[in-house]
Amino acid sequence: MSVLDAVEAPHVAHRDNHTHRDVNGGWLRPAVFGAMDGLVSNVALMTGVAGGSASSQTVVITGLAGLAAGAFSMAAGEYTSVASQRELVLAELDIERRELRKHPADEQEELAALYVSRGVEPELAREVARQLSSDPEQALEIHAREELGIDPSDLPSPMVAAVSSFGSFALGALLPVLPYLLGATELWPAVLLALAGLFACGAVVARVTARSWWYSGLRQLLLGGAAAGVTYLLGIAFGTALG
Repeated sequence: MSVLDAVEAPHVAHRDNHTHRDVNGGWLRPAVFGAMDGLVSNVALMTGVAGGSASSQTVVITGLAGLAAGAFSMAAGEYTSVASQRELVLAELDIERRELRKHPADEQEELAALYVSRGVEPELAREVARQLSSDPEQALEIHAREELGIDPSDLPSPMVAAVSSFGSFALGALLPVLPYLLGATELWPAVLLALAGLFACGAVVARVTARSWWYSGLRQLLLGGAAAGVTYLLGIAFGTALG
């Protein structure tokens, strides 16, 4: 093996193994939040109604209504919030684009000063800023990253966020309803399936975080179980008070 190959080998190994997951996409947060919210909110809603001594038919209708209402609400909320965020970012990019067009020298000096503040030699910083500013779109992207902390080419999609949120909420909310649709007449199969789903969702989320699968799964299980338990007791209390 030549000296060049020996030097190159660690760099190739590092490059091949040093990869990152997409943390800027618009699908992960609404999908995770939607599934968890669908499970927790619907099982809590159904246990609350069941606690009030409602019939199994009423419980399943409540669950289906909660699924539909929650899924549409989540999708609309995600679309609106992500669209508003995107529009704000695009407006800020337009401001920066105008500044680059009207005051290119000032913007170039601003970029050079930023590099100097990070330890780059002043002369080198000015040369780097000059070369990077030669392409207006590249200059805009660099200023957006440095000043706004955003990547103009990787903005979240409102439609992706809305569809992810709708589908994941509906899937999560369907779990506690499923036993009733398959013929169950009591609440406990729905609760067990929902709790199992919460643990599974938490474990899956751990694959894109630094947490262990059992910790993440158990955390979601306890939070969802607590919500279902509290609403069940409230259902009993309300049913007694109104009965």
